[in-house]
Amino acid sequence: MASQDLTHRATQQEQHDPVPATDPQSPEVKGKKPGKAMRGLRSLTIGVAFPLTLILLDIFFFGSATKGYRTLEKPFYFPPLWAIHLATLSAAILLGVSAWMIWADGGFHRRPAALGLYLGQLLIILLWYPAVFGVAAVRLGLALCGALFGVIFACSTVFSKMNPLAGDLVKPCFLWVLLLAAFNVRLVYH
Repeated sequence: MASQDLTHRATQQEQHDPVPATDPQSPEVKGKKPGKAMRGLRSLTIGVAFPLTLILLDIFFFGSATKGYRTLEKPFYFPPLWAIHLATLSAAILLGVSAWMIWADGGFHRRPAALGLYLGQLLIILLWYPAVFGVAAVRLGLALCGALFGVIFACSTVFSKMNPLAGDLVKPCFLWVLLLAAFNVRLVYH
């Protein structure tokens, strides 16, 4: 057999570095991990607070406008405004967390188109509120919903390639876009 002709070479033992300290009180560990965790928490807070603040301002200025949405004829089964606002805020949180995950992995540097898609969907969301609730341009709102669906689909696809969990966080936002689209369709054809 060929394996009988093989010989084992003895190697000299290599000098290994000592095992890193795992004691939380050691100087190596004490200064590194909490700082890293705090930076991560701070960047996550900013990543979620930025879109959430913009959406809250949009809701504050346009979400309860009396001349737009409230003057439109609506069927009795329409969801209340607070439900639409809550769904929008939830989607903003999910999209903010998924964008933060991509940013933390360095994905926006590898694929700048992902940042453009994220900012594009945020811009469309910010335009939808004044269009529908502010000036009652429900056809424009429906067009924005179609564009938003396409951008969120592209965002989900790109995010999934970089971080599958971030891509999965975007998927519930499809339900939110369908809610907005159904809302707009009913306003257009009522």
